[in-house]
Amino acid sequence: MSTFTEHNLDSAFAPPAAGLPGALKTFDAFPKTNPTYTTRHARGGQWTVLLLLTSLLLTGTELLRWARGHESHHFSVEKGVAHSLQINLDTVLAMPCSDLHINVQDASGDRILAGDMLRRDPTNWAQWVGKRGVHRLKDGMPGGGGGGVGGGEGDHVGDILAGAAGGSRRKFARTPRVRGEAGACRVFGSLLLNKVQGDFHITARGHGYMDFGQHLDHQVFNFSHIINELSFGPFYPSLVNPLDKTVATTESHFYKFQYYLSVVPTLFSRGATRVATNQYAVTEQSRVVGERMIPGVFFKFDIEPILLSVTEERGGLLALLVRLVNVVSGVLVGGGWCYQLAGWAGDVWGRRGGRKRGEGVLGGRGVGGDGHDD
Repeated sequence: MSTFTEHNLDSAFAPPAAGLPGALKTFDAFPKTNPTYTTRHARGGQWTVLLLLTSLLLTGTELLRWARGHESHHFSVEKGVAHSLQINLDTVLAMPCSDLHINVQDASGDRILAGDMLRRDPTNWAQWVGKRGVHRLKDGMPGGGGGGVGGGEGDHVGDILAGAAGGSRRKFARTPRVRGEAGACRVFGSLLLNKVQGDFHITARGHGYMDFGQHLDHQVFNFSHIINELSFGPFYPSLVNPLDKTVATTESHFYKFQYYLSVVPTLFSRGATRVATNQYAVTEQSRVVGERMIPGVFFKFDIEPILLSVTEERGGLLALLVRLVNVVSGVLVGGGWCYQLAGWAGDVWGRRGGRKRGEGVLGGRGVGGDGHDD
């Protein structure tokens, strides 16, 4: 045993031992306090519990952020050349099906009688207008979002890929059984068009295009409508678009609803999983028109020559470990500083309070306050 220990002296002041352990001890970069000079009390335990809870909370937050990954958006010129574009439409209009005329005309001059390719089901307007989630376009989608590209704010790559898994094979929902008078019409289905600028028109029978049917009375015009679905590309019912579940109403018989759509090809990817679809931004310019003009619902769409790539990425395990170490060490170091500052402030406050209580004795004044003995 060392001479310091034999004489009950503090071994902390003993010289370093000889040999390699003693030489390494001189390079110790982590100073240590002898247990003889350390004390434990309740306040230190409270700070320790607080720092542990803070470290666990921040560690959990980092793990959740790493599990969700982060999204990156990149715009580039679309390299692929596609000649066709699918349009998916599901809308309800407050007019009988026999009074509607549906047509598509694109920039190449092709005209498609969309009414022959889409399905029409008689329905009741009241069964649709009160459904949950139906809103006006100017109010934005429930939970955030609006008329911009991408729809709602809750649409993330993981949600879109999960919703698109096998979703392109799903069909449109069935038309509910009519309750009451069938004074409205549900028009739904998919159209395959040329991938060029075009116009999609829903007008009244005998107005806007040559029609051999009977001229329709103007008093029955009512182009109030609900758009349940309007998308471009493969039909994924779970994907949210700006015009989905929007309603527009009017009391005027001659009213023109005009929507301008800017379609952007979009590629969602996470690892090896990819989904190619289209998003769009929409602008509405609707107004009352004169009797010499054509009322109806008009969709004018334009295909942008750019490609939006939305990629979900996740950092490596080593980067995650480095962040966790930084978080925990930062909490411990910062907590240690705060603990020392709080202790120093408490000591200063205690000394100041003790000086005030002992001022009468130190100043030479007696208990009575006059400084003289009886």
